[in-house]
Amino acid sequence: MYINKAMVYGNLTRDPEKRALPSGIAVTTFSIATNRVWKDREGARQESSDFHNIVVFGRQAETAAQYLHKGNSAFVEGRMQTRSWEADGQKKYRTEIVADRVQFGPKGSGGAAGAGTTGTPSSYAPQPVVASSGEETIEYPEEEINPEDIPF
Repeated sequence: MYINKAMVYGNLTRDPEKRALPSGIAVTTFSIATNRVWKDREGARQESSDFHNIVVFGRQAETAAQYLHKGNSAFVEGRMQTRSWEADGQKKYRTEIVADRVQFGPKGSGGAAGAGTTGTPSSYAPQPVVASSGEETIEYPEEEINPEDIPF
């Protein structure tokens, strides 16, 4: 049994580029940078960065092109693939991750991941309120919740 599985989590190094195959299927390409930090024998901090080429097909390609931008973080799960082609009389190669799944990372503006996407109407979602002492408190709706109104 053979396994070809790649999982990377990092930041986009460029904006995604969306194209279409002749069949009309969307294809989006972008690259992700990952890094690792370690200490060498002398105890000095070392850092290394790797750059991964990502290819996404179909509906996920459209979504990635729409919502991802340079600097955003993303988790990509897929398989490794090496393509080759002839250009200017030389054989060229490119290794890339063909994504099965792309998950967007948290927004960079200090917000929590998925904030406001719980599916509850905004009128019922608790809204943080800054108290006079400078602390955030949550203001809950004043109306009573009737258990018979719950749809399940």
